[in-house]
Amino acid sequence: MKQGTGAIVTLGVASVFALTVGISTVWANEPGYGKQGHMGGGHSSMGGYGAGMKHSGTGHLIRHLLQREQEIGLTSEQVAKLKDMQLNLDKIRIKTEADIQIAEREVKALTENEKSDLGAVEAKVKQSHDLQVGLRMVSIKAKRDVLAVLTPEQRAKEKTEHEKVMQQHGEAGKGYGNPHGGAMTGNPHMGSDPAHPPVP
Repeated sequence: MKQGTGAIVTLGVASVFALTVGISTVWANEPGYGKQGHMGGGHSSMGGYGAGMKHSGTGHLIRHLLQREQEIGLTSEQVAKLKDMQLNLDKIRIKTEADIQIAEREVKALTENEKSDLGAVEAKVKQSHDLQVGLRMVSIKAKRDVLAVLTPEQRAKEKTEHEKVMQQHGEAGKGYGNPHGGAMTGNPHMGSDPAHPPVP
């Protein structure tokens, strides 16, 4: 029985650690777009939960489109739809990430109590996992919905604008280095260093 309890405790601790590293993995693992993909690790003072969508593939795609609406040729109707999608995505992300944090806190409390019911621990771990899966699926579906708003011509223009931005980031990295310290490497939208998240 002790061995079984130890396994559950280990599972619970591992789950808490994974969430501590950052809920951004739920969003970052979503397929990006373009050559590098607009993925990123959203981190905040809350231990990795706060800016998940801010650096996510879908969230960054929407911001990119809105920031370059004239270059891409978006209509006022398209802009309104994108802003509505952005708001809805943000609301879901904020609520779900809060639910995940609560579930993980409860997992931690249960695993710290050696007398807690193992079934309750397992149920709470599954709850956290299901929430993460649900959040990732929301992001993937939202990205498809966003791309469906664009015409083929606008998609091509967006790709061109994206490549320009990536080129500018690359040139800035060569000339000035990483503004957060150290050399600029890889995709500037990737959150490789939790202590220094990329500039959105």
